[in-house]
Amino acid sequence: MRDHEPVTELRERVERLHRLSVEATDDGRPALAARRLRQGLRLLGWDAVTTPEEHHDGLLARLLTSLAHAEAEQGRTMLGMELLDEAQRRAPDGEEAIVHAQRGLLHLRLGSNAEALRELDIAAPRLLGGDPVELARVLLNRSVIHLMTGSVRQARDDARRSAQLAQAHGHSVIAAKALHNDGYCDLLLGDVPAALGVFARVEELYRDLNPGFLPVLALDRARALLAVGLTDEAGRTLDRAADGFRRQRLMQDYAEAELARAQCALDAGRHDEARDRARQAETHFRRRGSTAWALRAALMRLRAELALGKAPGSVARRAGDLAARFAELDMRDDAEMARLVAIRALVAAGTVPATTAGARGGPLGVRLMRQLAEAELAGAQGRRGPALRKVRSGLALIDSHRGRLGSLDMLTGVAALGADLAAHGLRAALDGGPPRQVFAWSERCRAQAFRYRPPRAPQDPQTAEALAELRQLAQRMHTDEAAGRRRPALRRRCLELEQVIRERGWQLPGVGERLAPAPAPDVEAALAEDDLALVSLLNVDGALLALVLVRGRCHLHRLSAYEPVAEAARRLAGDLNAQAGRALRPALKEVIEASVRRQLGVIAGALEAPLRQALSRARGIVLVPTMGLSAVPWGLLPGLTGTPLVVAPSALVWLAARRAGDPYDGGPPVLVAGPDLEHAEREVERLGVVHPKALRLSGERATVSATLAALDGAPFAHFAVHGHHERENVLFSRLDLADGPLMAHDLQSLHRAPGHVVLSACDVGQAVVRPGDELLGFTAALLHLGTSTVVSSITRVPDQVAERVMLAYHQGVADGARPADALATASAAEPAATFVCFGAG
Repeated sequence: MRDHEPVTELRERVERLHRLSVEATDDGRPALAARRLRQGLRLLGWDAVTTPEEHHDGLLARLLTSLAHAEAEQGRTMLGMELLDEAQRRAPDGEEAIVHAQRGLLHLRLGSNAEALRELDIAAPRLLGGDPVELARVLLNRSVIHLMTGSVRQARDDARRSAQLAQAHGHSVIAAKALHNDGYCDLLLGDVPAALGVFARVEELYRDLNPGFLPVLALDRARALLAVGLTDEAGRTLDRAADGFRRQRLMQDYAEAELARAQCALDAGRHDEARDRARQAETHFRRRGSTAWALRAALMRLRAELALGKAPGSVARRAGDLAARFAELDMRDDAEMARLVAIRALVAAGTVPATTAGARGGPLGVRLMRQLAEAELAGAQGRRGPALRKVRSGLALIDSHRGRLGSLDMLTGVAALGADLAAHGLRAALDGGPPRQVFAWSERCRAQAFRYRPPRAPQDPQTAEALAELRQLAQRMHTDEAAGRRRPALRRRCLELEQVIRERGWQLPGVGERLAPAPAPDVEAALAEDDLALVSLLNVDGALLALVLVRGRCHLHRLSAYEPVAEAARRLAGDLNAQAGRALRPALKEVIEASVRRQLGVIAGALEAPLRQALSRARGIVLVPTMGLSAVPWGLLPGLTGTPLVVAPSALVWLAARRAGDPYDGGPPVLVAGPDLEHAEREVERLGVVHPKALRLSGERATVSATLAALDGAPFAHFAVHGHHERENVLFSRLDLADGPLMAHDLQSLHRAPGHVVLSACDVGQAVVRPGDELLGFTAALLHLGTSTVVSSITRVPDQVAERVMLAYHQGVADGARPADALATASAAEPAATFVCFGAG
């Protein structure tokens, strides 16, 4: 008995090292796991030359199997496979299943899905009735293979069985990973809010159980954000994930993050960066023998080269080769994507492919690429009708996808997925199509998020707590800044809270209800009734165009290059902000005023023809701007001063707002005076004379909660407050009230939108413009909710000017003038008034 005691102690020490290594692996620390495993192997006397005694074979096989995974995770895949071969030779009868399971995992990480599935299918039945935790691991890994091959139902079945086994036998880490895979099933099915909701639950589990796996979760969250066009947010998430992978020496995951960053850059139009990142990812994959992943990276590089216009004939040939390689590996969706890239490249090279037949279905990205490739091919063959039908089908896919989304962030972001399709549709319509067809396509391609009413945001405890703290900190920062104190730590905390609130919003499901497109005859009938003309601006391939609908006719004007006009708009905004509220030296004042006149002249000169045509046949204009021209104070343009003018994101938004009805039916107006604004209380008091039945909120009564309660369904509201447009986090653009900011995000808590809102505040008429002319900002948030008319300023306005214009505006409206007419009259003699009437007017 005495002779065997040292052996028992030795086994206990080695088995403890093995348990610790498994914990390190589960926590995403393969280097630490490998060190512990090698220590255990040395204790057993194994060094790849010396052979331990046979009674250690079972334990030795387990250590070698675990070490194979730890080494492969660090990029030494071939060594991992050699260690598994040795483990299989050492494994006692009945324990070979573990080796098969680990070999399946290594093949899975390499992207060799067929080999991985074969190994795991061998392992799973052999583990029935055996170790339930090992079976849970096998099912977990098999669910990943099904995810990669698009077999979502099988993936979900395996993930849920794995979770049940793991929970029943006390293995919380595997259960958390299985839930993670279940969420990824939602992502593949296109339900991004549901996926992000699951990922949020998984994050809490990982923080407690295995924080080393958080970067993997971040990678999948970034993929979800890419699926709704939020490329900036996805990029920041990927940067954090890549840092974690680098520290943990998880080279496969690091390379996958690099490939996802290439996708980010491609979707954002940074094609050089996309090509370079894809090339780097391909190098990493090839170094570790991940052939399938290296092919994916090569395909991403070809997509970037095609977007750059680099040698399309060469791209077509290489994409065709990749399609064949993917087919050999049974990677159907990747093979189809490569085939479609080859078709697009051939068309770009001036060659019509012999056949276009291929697989149907697939994930959204593949289906959108198919519609685009087939549209481009039909266009190259001179079949404009079929080309436009393909684009319509692709945009309908995006519309269906948008219907599942609830947050404004996502509703506006998803348009980026169809940017290439929309551009092709507009080009095809412009290529010989009548102006009415161009108008129809412009409406189909712009501001589509406004067709959906965002759901009312639920006030869950986590969001409510974050909002309360954010408001408190914002108020403290405001006080400190007024006293000349800067608190960077407070600003960082505010940004963290904004991100928490934003991410909670991403989990909101869509309501699916949407407005129908606005046919040109309906728009024209409404315009004729109001004696207005519509001028819709477009930026197509860097050229500025204008469509004019007036008196039953539709006219197309090809104007100038877009960029010089957009640059004039940017400079104009800077000049107007510089001269507002400041006592300037005479020389500087003269320079700024000259620059203002110059920039206004550039914009007016570029738009002279459509504006002249519109004003020659109508008393006022509905203007639909594009991209950077959304920030133009149109009433200051020569020839437009005193002209009734309303700005809308699209003809549909204008028509829907107009149909919303008279905002003055029932209920008292609401007048709000904010703090630290010298004229606010006087302005509200004087407006009270114009609106004697108005509810007035000023001083300590002008709180966020009281204001939101009064605003809910109000026919009319006026804010004499300080305002702030937050370009970096637009949904937190805000109005300053007595107890903190009322943010654009808060508006989503309203049951009913207010009918008519006037914002006598600085620059909250600004918006961030995303692809597809999708708008985000305080004014845009009101329009999204269904407010029919919003009057707000594009830039800062001197306080005295704001007060004069607002009083005159309200008197005009009270006397029966329409908002756009009243604003035009009130602003006519005020060259510093940059107020714009948005919506119905």
